[in-house]
Amino acid sequence: MAARNDSNNKNNNKHDRSQEAACGSKPVIFNPDFFVERLRHDQPQAFSDIVLSNLTRLIDLPGEEFAQLTGDAEPRLPSHHHGFLRSFNFLKRKDKGLVFGAPLTEEGIAQIYQLIEYLSKNLHVEGLFRVPGHSLRQAALREMLNSGAEIVLETGDFHPNDAATLLKTFLGELPEPLLTHRHYHAHLKIAERTLFDEQGNKTDVPDKERQIEAFQLLFMLLPPANRSLLKLLLDLLYHTARNQHTNKMSAINLATMFAPHIIWPKHVTANNLQSNIKRLNNGIAFLIKHSQKLFRAPAYVKEYARVYFTGSKTLQSKDDLALCTGPASSSLEEGALTPPPPPPTCVGGPRGAACSPSRGAACSPSRGAACSPSRGTPAVSRHTEEALRELQQHISSLPASAKKKKLIRQFEKQQTPVADPPSPFSRKHRRSRSLGGIIKEPPSLKKMCVLPAKETSV
Repeated sequence: MAARNDSNNKNNNKHDRSQEAACGSKPVIFNPDFFVERLRHDQPQAFSDIVLSNLTRLIDLPGEEFAQLTGDAEPRLPSHHHGFLRSFNFLKRKDKGLVFGAPLTEEGIAQIYQLIEYLSKNLHVEGLFRVPGHSLRQAALREMLNSGAEIVLETGDFHPNDAATLLKTFLGELPEPLLTHRHYHAHLKIAERTLFDEQGNKTDVPDKERQIEAFQLLFMLLPPANRSLLKLLLDLLYHTARNQHTNKMSAINLATMFAPHIIWPKHVTANNLQSNIKRLNNGIAFLIKHSQKLFRAPAYVKEYARVYFTGSKTLQSKDDLALCTGPASSSLEEGALTPPPPPPTCVGGPRGAACSPSRGAACSPSRGAACSPSRGTPAVSRHTEEALRELQQHISSLPASAKKKKLIRQFEKQQTPVADPPSPFSRKHRRSRSLGGIIKEPPSLKKMCVLPAKETSV
């Protein structure tokens, strides 16, 4: 009897230990941006539409600048009047290899990461990124990186200043700035985003919350290689600035060192940029200070992407909840145990189709259709009212002119309800720069779920 009880206790202990191993010691890792990345990969047009529509809600991009951002027009940047000749001579001088002077690739990033990893262990060096390294050691290190060799930098053959200078050289020799020419004007507009006072007048105080949101959206539009390297670089500079008590390099000092290499248009001088230099430097300093928040998708984009693929605002599987995040997850388990909604009937084409689920069921996009929550939710109302207030304050702050009167008329016209709102994935609507496109609700909330014919007739 006692032996049987002991065996049962041992089995129970083993079971408990196995559960602890599954949920405690080795938690399941879940990428919170999984559905966002899936949307980027599977539906690039829908991904671009949701990001661009929200970005243009935050910053004003005229037609030409918007076309440059989307790639529909060539970037028009400040340039030297001898820019073509300088560019030609510049390319002739460069000794192109796998890394330096070549377009950015994942292989090149893997090589440069050796410098970043080494520098992250030497953040205490005074004047890091400001004091130049030894030219001969840099030449040897450059050749090794260009050949694709794996380097052990901790042997003492190289100094941290050699690696720091070579990292700036690599960024400066990229065919295009790391932040890209297409995004140049967007960075300037984000820097201009400031708060309004109680009277609706624009102040000089930066609207940090909106700037962070705008950068989150803008960085989602970067090429994958640029985004990967930018995250590694800003993380390195963030930790460098946190050690400024020893290395004497603050965020603005680092921004002054790196802005010419990662955001200045190629083959221009400081005279060509004129008054934009201060804004660009301050913008890079802002990226360094807030780098830990800039590579997350905004909450509404995450929700849109999840609803796009799952079709429901409630979790439908216990597997989604078995992430071992602690007691907080227990409150969600009730929603996880609810049966999945019946499949909706989708009418229309593969894009922009309207879903018609049964009464009370969550909308499920089928064949590429996307459904969103109804307009009547409190979160939607608050979001819309906030956007309208900001727009009204901006219009009120403009000087008296015919343009202001026209804007006021358009604003008042848009207050009337629209019977049939356009699709959020319409190319024509996305490229329009009218006020109507700004004050409409976010695209993730525009698709409405309608009842099937059987139930509406009851």
